[in-house]
Amino acid sequence: MTVDRSRLPVPGADRPFHFPRIVKRSLGNGLELRAVRHRSVPVVSMVLLVPGGSSVDPADCHGLVSITAGLLDEGSRGQSALEIADRVARIGGDLDVEVGMDAVAVALTTLDRFFDTGLELVHEIVTAPNLANDDFNRTRNLRLERLRQMKDHPAAIAERAFARVLYGSHPYGHLSLGSETALTSMGVDAARALHAALFTPAGSTLVIVGDRAEQELLDRAAAMFDSWRAAASPMMIDRMAALVPPSSTPQTGLAVIARPGAAQSELRIGHVCAPRSTPDYHALLILNTILGGEFVSRLNVNLRESKGYTYGVRTGFNLRRGLGPFVMTTSVGTEVTGPAIQEALGEIRDIAGDRPATELEVQQAFASLSKGYPRGFETAGQVARSVSQLALHNLPDTYFEEFVPRLAQVTADNVSSAARQYLTPAKMSTVIVGDLDKIHASLPGPGLGPHQVLATDF
Repeated sequence: MTVDRSRLPVPGADRPFHFPRIVKRSLGNGLELRAVRHRSVPVVSMVLLVPGGSSVDPADCHGLVSITAGLLDEGSRGQSALEIADRVARIGGDLDVEVGMDAVAVALTTLDRFFDTGLELVHEIVTAPNLANDDFNRTRNLRLERLRQMKDHPAAIAERAFARVLYGSHPYGHLSLGSETALTSMGVDAARALHAALFTPAGSTLVIVGDRAEQELLDRAAAMFDSWRAAASPMMIDRMAALVPPSSTPQTGLAVIARPGAAQSELRIGHVCAPRSTPDYHALLILNTILGGEFVSRLNVNLRESKGYTYGVRTGFNLRRGLGPFVMTTSVGTEVTGPAIQEALGEIRDIAGDRPATELEVQQAFASLSKGYPRGFETAGQVARSVSQLALHNLPDTYFEEFVPRLAQVTADNVSSAARQYLTPAKMSTVIVGDLDKIHASLPGPGLGPHQVLATDF
């Protein structure tokens, strides 16, 4: 066979992506079960999704959900953290507890022959953690030390300040780690009350993925979790509080956290934008890819390649159950802080106005997002986490199969319309962590308005 090596090969048509069937069952205690058969290596993955992450922290106890979830694998039914870790190791397991803004996820992947043992372990640490005073104090001290260390990291300072500027007292206005003041004042009784209020079967979803028939996966899960009952708690939590829109007026348009002598300025630019349920989600993905979602994006080509202001810049629509933010993230040389902000805002303004996305940019963004899409579902753990996201955001079972076809339908006009609707530079807030004495002369720049100096509040 003769191969013409003088020309690049012509790519063939994309193969259709098929997501495995999801089988569901509801238990009498309100727990939702979802099972997927995944024929690969002999492992089973499970994810217990509990709605209500850091957004349900009590107003005076920011960080309580995170520290309570962090205590789940610190011991249960009288066993210590070391004994729990040994049990996980003996079944070849990988146990993880994640706390997001909207949910807590307890995930375990283990060998298939230890399926029942893994189910029992997840059930035990979720329903019967020790929540011991010594463990609480030790965990709290570690988090307080981490907060102290974060005071020396401009990126961490910027993240905290940006959330506070955009959301104020809204449930999304703080990070999951909490604050030094809140952690110092809370005790183990608060964690016990929060655990009883938050970790309940009603509203939670257990996803099981493994190489067994779906009904068998469901039967085994039901046998273990059907006895789970909610405990009485003196604490009331509102899992829907984050769905209430925040104030349409941010705390300030330009905030500065002073770091004398800083060689760089850490920047955040953005505003409250949209929920994950927006029908324009696919257009926003294309828009973000073109604007700042990859190395060849407009912002990176401008600020890094053309101007040399930064090593890299990224944007993202951090969409949640409630209204999530659009955010641009970068760090630039102190001396170019003002010009970098103006260039960034100019690019955001142009894609919604004078220089809209082209069809070529849309095609390239589509290729970037779609060509490697199936790689996100190769392992049982990836599939389990993906199905849990369907549950969290109330997306249809067909969502993953429809993703690439719907993405392919996005046009340049759709992207321009989304940019006009969801990107409003005049309403954006800018947070700068840098040397105020050196950048003061360039502030306020055109359109930025007067700046407000914020304290480093951890």
